[in-house]
Amino acid sequence: MKTASILLSLTFAWVGIVRAGDAITPTNHIELFNDRDFSGWAFCMRDHADPRQTWSVTNGVIHCTGYPAGYLRTTQAYRNYVLTVEWRFVKVAPKADNTGVLVHIQAPDQVWPQCVQVQGKHDHQGDLFLMAGAESREHRGMDANTPLPKQGPSAEKPVGEWNTCRVICAGNDVKAYVNGRFMNETTQCTLSSGFIGIQSEGGDIDIDGIYLEPLK
Repeated sequence: MKTASILLSLTFAWVGIVRAGDAITPTNHIELFNDRDFSGWAFCMRDHADPRQTWSVTNGVIHCTGYPAGYLRTTQAYRNYVLTVEWRFVKVAPKADNTGVLVHIQAPDQVWPQCVQVQGKHDHQGDLFLMAGAESREHRGMDANTPLPKQGPSAEKPVGEWNTCRVICAGNDVKAYVNGRFMNETTQCTLSSGFIGIQSEGGDIDIDGIYLEPLK
């Protein structure tokens, strides 16, 4: 078992210091989290809050308290990939049941950035948000705060059990799967590459793995 670690000093970012222009297309398996610290990650927190009060690593697992609002994101941009996030709610309470997987994050960093969000809120996993001006064929004409609802009943596991969120980003299309079940798709997005992130938005969560694989 690995000792607790909160080595955050390598990658503090309050504005878009790294541009999302030079995106990598994975050609093999890429572990985005090294099980030890936040190397390769940056933080954007509301009101420039200290991310060390929100994000930590213990025994190879990322923990997020959910407060204040913000996100953890890669310092490298990517395109055309399959993203897998293994995570769970530690507990669920009113207004403390929300998170999300962010793809195609654009600079500058802000709460909230332009991106596509795979909703992680309790009982709504698989909704898709087109955030901060991002658009798609299915979402065009809708309010930015209105998601594309998941296509079918929730596939979320009970609180405390591990969920798998798989996001397929192929060109301008984004597909979302929760625990192996297809949940949603949006096409002709105005974004096709960018950073990858996890939201802090009230949910007390653990993250056990984040990795990329090439498109099949």
